[in-house]
Amino acid sequence: MVKLISNHVQSELRELARPGPRMADEVACVLSVMLAIVFAQLADARMVNWAAVSALILLKSDTLETLLRGVMRMAGTLVGGALALVVAPLAVHSLALAVASAGLVGALGLYGMLTGRRAYAWFLFGLTFEIVLLDKMANPSLAILELARTRVVEVGAGTLACVIVSLGAALISGKDWLANRKPRPDRMRWNPTAARHAAQAGLALAALPLIYHFVKIPELTQAAITIMAVMIVPVAGLGRSGLVPVSRRLLHRAIGCVAGGLLAVAVLLLAHGNPAIVIAGTAFGLFLGRHLETGGSATQYVGLQFSIAVITALVPDSYSQIEPGIALERLLGIGVGMVLLEPVLLAWHFIAKQLHARESTASQAAEATRVAA
Repeated sequence: MVKLISNHVQSELRELARPGPRMADEVACVLSVMLAIVFAQLADARMVNWAAVSALILLKSDTLETLLRGVMRMAGTLVGGALALVVAPLAVHSLALAVASAGLVGALGLYGMLTGRRAYAWFLFGLTFEIVLLDKMANPSLAILELARTRVVEVGAGTLACVIVSLGAALISGKDWLANRKPRPDRMRWNPTAARHAAQAGLALAALPLIYHFVKIPELTQAAITIMAVMIVPVAGLGRSGLVPVSRRLLHRAIGCVAGGLLAVAVLLLAHGNPAIVIAGTAFGLFLGRHLETGGSATQYVGLQFSIAVITALVPDSYSQIEPGIALERLLGIGVGMVLLEPVLLAWHFIAKQLHARESTASQAAEATRVAA
């Protein structure tokens, strides 16, 4: 698989400088993220890179889809932040509550993502709660209202920037951005497979407050984002345990994040704190990551993770204080999420395998009894 991805990456790099619709999309991606950074800086956001990630993920070739996803992202952020306002101040003083709420709310958000009609809103509901909770644990002296407010500001900045660029691109191209209205997906009823999958994510998320309490690893919000993001797998493809599809996404995330992280480190070493070089390196990384993302299924998720790693490492909260140490801590947080999730998947895979073997044995025994009778 790694060789296949490598060959595809080399092929895509040769296409990097070819003008056309694909290059226009890549330029739009860079503009969207850069505009989100400007908006977030003007709004004095605490986590500017989250605004940049919002703009990156929201931008789709379909302008109407971009707009609808932006509305759902804002709605999920508002509800998740509101719940965190109530729970997080209590969880700071109760490790048991922190563990339970991180697991339950994260699992609920992922289950809604897998089964709900407004899936993206459900996902942001769970993810926003995790981010605010972990941020409050790491910064107990900060007012919870400010932590929740800045999450809304960051997502709002990313959403506004993305919608502006998307509408501008549609006007320039002359496309009717209302023409490609997609049918709304049917709401899925209770699904035990999705619930089991969400519960696995909940277990990994529940471990994050414990890790911070005992080890004080910084930037665990990146671990929460990693856990929830890689667990987004269509229910039909989960099988008995979800180990194979999620592990594939983990591998792709690892490849993309390592490659993006190496580029980011090179830019930081070259920049020596110079904001212009950091911004130029960010733009180049985003252009390259978007190119890989739109190059086909082999590099789609790798390209997205490459761009996210570039943003995570190269977009500081303030360009007047560019600290490589914070960039490395954020990348470490991504790695923690990967390391936590895989043992949970392996454990359930083993349990599912044992249960299946027992069911098969019982079925064979029942069949033998029926035949003998």
